[in-house]
Amino acid sequence: MLYLTPQLAAEDREVLDELDRMREALRFQVATPHRWTGQLRRQLVARGIKGSNSIEGYEVSVDDAAAAASGDDPLDTDAAVWDEITGYRDALTYVQQLAHSAEFRYHYMLLNGLHYMLLKHHPDRWPGRFRPGGIWITDHSTGEVVYTGPDADAVQGLMRELADWLQDGDLDAPLFVRAAMAHLNLVRIHPWRDGNGRMSRCLHTLVLARDAVLAPEFSSIEEWLGTGRNTFDYYDALRDVGRERWRPHGETLPWVRFCLRAHHMQMQRVRQRLDHAALLWERLEALGLPSRTTSALYAAAEGGRVRRTSYQRDEGLTTDQATRDLRMLLERGLLEQRGQTKGRFYVAAGPVLDVAAGIGRPAPLRDPYSARRTASM
Repeated sequence: MLYLTPQLAAEDREVLDELDRMREALRFQVATPHRWTGQLRRQLVARGIKGSNSIEGYEVSVDDAAAAASGDDPLDTDAAVWDEITGYRDALTYVQQLAHSAEFRYHYMLLNGLHYMLLKHHPDRWPGRFRPGGIWITDHSTGEVVYTGPDADAVQGLMRELADWLQDGDLDAPLFVRAAMAHLNLVRIHPWRDGNGRMSRCLHTLVLARDAVLAPEFSSIEEWLGTGRNTFDYYDALRDVGRERWRPHGETLPWVRFCLRAHHMQMQRVRQRLDHAALLWERLEALGLPSRTTSALYAAAEGGRVRRTSYQRDEGLTTDQATRDLRMLLERGLLEQRGQTKGRFYVAAGPVLDVAAGIGRPAPLRDPYSARRTASM
């Protein structure tokens, strides 16, 4: 038996209706080709990779996460952490492909395959294979066991049940609710020796991706879950369902509401970033430089590190063309150089910093549930 999809209240339906409208609006917004969309997509993927891994203690900068997404080498991240980052990148890349797979079908071996991509660099942790024994989650600050997973001999049956449910169960439930329940059941089964949290977030993203209305990087909550206080709220929300053991009769509505709130607020953030990207690109183009150089200036204005290889790839240039353009931007005081040889990159300077500063900060995000509770008082 799995944790059951809860009955939704009127306020949950209202939040879901808002999510559907926001998602549809985003779909139309990103369907129109703009030169900044590719960089924004890459940044969203990078922030998702960073967020999901930071929850597990693997810290990486947005720049290095973006390098992983592009197949480049890191500037700062050490080799051990880089293996974790690229493993998660490989799993997410496969999820993006599965979003468009006509022959797709859920099976627990598909999840084992994703797990192998995630942890192939740790053969001692049984990548792609279910755990052989019991598993416990410990609070590192106190040493207390906060969760005990189901017995190992129950795992294969539970995973088969989960795959069957993903394929055929609760198909009339809203998409965001199904994704939340897939996430919850997988993380509570805890079927592998390691990587269970990242795999559960990856599955959440896969359920959304299979709907194919909006690319997974625009729908994922991995960045949101890995940001500040949200991570603690995430752990609290999971712990409150069934408490310290596998008990698939716990109340799941609070967990679903946590996920709906996260989706709503992350989607607000994505919408703000789209508007910000359009305005920033427009103002950088107004500097009067060759159009192709705007992509380098945009990446720098967003606080990123511009590499010659990434600029060259984005604009389809030769090495000589990309080098000449970056030298020209340096000479005009728009970029500054950092590092040498393979570690060389460029950051924003002078007028580019002024353009970025002139746009201002986005409006505060709105908590969809708090707004409704306040209105009902």
